[in-house]
Amino acid sequence: MIKVAPSILSADYVNLQKDIEKVDKAGAEYLHIDVMDGTFVPSISYGPGFVKAIRPITKMTLDVHLMVESPEHILPMFIDAGADIIGVQVEATQHIHRALQIIKNGGVKAEVVINPGTPVAMIEPVLHMVDQVLVMTVNPGFGGQKFLPETVDKIAQLNAIKQEKGYNFDIEIDGGVNNQTVVDCYKAGATVAVAGSYVFNADDPAERVEALRDATK
Repeated sequence: MIKVAPSILSADYVNLQKDIEKVDKAGAEYLHIDVMDGTFVPSISYGPGFVKAIRPITKMTLDVHLMVESPEHILPMFIDAGADIIGVQVEATQHIHRALQIIKNGGVKAEVVINPGTPVAMIEPVLHMVDQVLVMTVNPGFGGQKFLPETVDKIAQLNAIKQEKGYNFDIEIDGGVNNQTVVDCYKAGATVAVAGSYVFNADDPAERVEALRDATK
């Protein structure tokens, strides 16, 4: 059964605490927080202060995805804010190994993220040091996009490397996830599913969390 990470990018910011409490009570393990800088992706979202404000109101794992150029410069701020996992895009830094080291040295779980057009080979040299790999199943920067089925092969490639090398990282998917698209991803080796609009645009977000779990039992 897959672990579910509702993305607050699609939540109601005015009633954010209420929305977070709904998915927390539904048993979602993670809370996904997308940080966008307006450069690596066109959108702008929120910073470390947002993470710091959320930390006291939930015990869910705070899964912070930095869609930010040169993330190594701001990693300490997100570590201090209370993130449990921090993901950096391999395409956004010339120093992916250093960025992951900074995260690990800060006592936080490290995640490397790849876009749909990025081959798995680009991150293979750092897979031994990560706790999680995030496969973007849409192009990053906007919620509500359609799932890209060709990304399932990438999940399978990562899972094969994981099994061959004896690694234990989670494989997370993000983009266009619903109770149908999650099935093939789970079969290919995905262990965590980020879901934004599918969860928070529903009348009952908790029901959608359960639907993702039921689809992968």
